[in-house]
Amino acid sequence: MTKRILSALIGAPLLLYMTWLGGLYLALLVTVLALLGLREFLDIGRKADFVSQSRLIVIFCALWLGIFLFGYYTWLLPLGLIWFVLIFGRYALNYPDISYTQASYGFLAFVYPVALFTYLYFLRELPHGLVWCFFVFTVVWATDTGAFFVGTAFGRRKLAPRVSPKKSVEGAVGGLLSAMLLGLVFWLITKEGNLPAVLILSMVTSMVSQIGDLFESALKRSAGVKDSGTIIPGHGGILDRFDSFLFALPMVYFALILGLVGF
Repeated sequence: MTKRILSALIGAPLLLYMTWLGGLYLALLVTVLALLGLREFLDIGRKADFVSQSRLIVIFCALWLGIFLFGYYTWLLPLGLIWFVLIFGRYALNYPDISYTQASYGFLAFVYPVALFTYLYFLRELPHGLVWCFFVFTVVWATDTGAFFVGTAFGRRKLAPRVSPKKSVEGAVGGLLSAMLLGLVFWLITKEGNLPAVLILSMVTSMVSQIGDLFESALKRSAGVKDSGTIIPGHGGILDRFDSFLFALPMVYFALILGLVGF
């Protein structure tokens, strides 16, 4: 418990500070987190026998992140499409030596722990992006806190017993309500967007973050591991700490880009 508290006291302020700095500092942090998350994702895949030719995956993801760091953002989507063709073309040419599961996991290795992490940077770069980054952080944390306390006090019906036996439907609802309350406080303080849209975005972000948590839990179950890694004392790995954020960040980013909250 002491390690867990110390890690949180160090890690959370560091994340908030680097997000506040933005620019190259945040881009470097995102790159490091993405590479660490990729390593954990590939480790999980090896234990579940989902990974084939991890060296190719690492080389491509490192190349993609390098281009991201140098600011050639228009190349990122085309490179992602090239990766799609490359990974599934390799599957087609080498079937049945490479399974569809291995090919899909290889493609997901680029999307999940690498591409999704960069949305923290892209969200920060939007007008008022710092405020919306903090919105994501606090909504996810409010969801986790609300789900824990409501689930502990009132949890009866299992949400996904085969994936995460301790999570309950009541806890999930508690997380949603906590996120919407946080959304109300956020709007009262910042006046960003319009209130109904912010409340809806808070609810959707909370739902998506909980799905992200369950997704990572399912991955670990498939590999028979408790944590994605050990890099954060008391907390596990990078993916254990950022699983919810990886789903929530692009959701908020595109909601803002599409003007769904009066942005």
